[in-house]
Amino acid sequence: MNKTLLLSLLTSSFTLAQTKENIEINALLNNWHKAASEAKYAPYFKAMAAQSVFIGTDATENWNKEAFMNFAKPYFDKGKAWHFSALERNIYLSSDKKMAWFDELLKTQMKICRGSGVLIKEGKNWKIKHYVLSMTIPNNNTGEVIKIKAPIEDALIEKLEK
Repeated sequence: MNKTLLLSLLTSSFTLAQTKENIEINALLNNWHKAASEAKYAPYFKAMAAQSVFIGTDATENWNKEAFMNFAKPYFDKGKAWHFSALERNIYLSSDKKMAWFDELLKTQMKICRGSGVLIKEGKNWKIKHYVLSMTIPNNNTGEVIKIKAPIEDALIEKLEK
């Protein structure tokens, strides 16, 4: 009976620890998105690691933190950045619980987008290390979207291949 009780306690502790990490990560990401919607520049960028990356929806948008801060500042200064809210989110933890990765579906002004990223634990706090924002395209509309993108992205492909 003592072995069963001990096993039950250990399993419960592990489950609670997993839940605690997920709660912290969900809170960080929800507050990060909220800071953007409220144009709170400092809290938004405080959630990102010093050496972090933000990849936007345009093929040319691959910014380190400093470049992303410079890009975003005018939007935050106007008092209106962007408004994203999670419709669903999946979080995965490394075995040592010092790194996590996630994907999320977001309600945005661009309709549904997908975000994905990597977080690292710095001391007691989670920080966003890498974030990718992607627009979703219904499979049945891919051809139409390709026609719109082709003139712009064909030129970009040619430039990048040189």
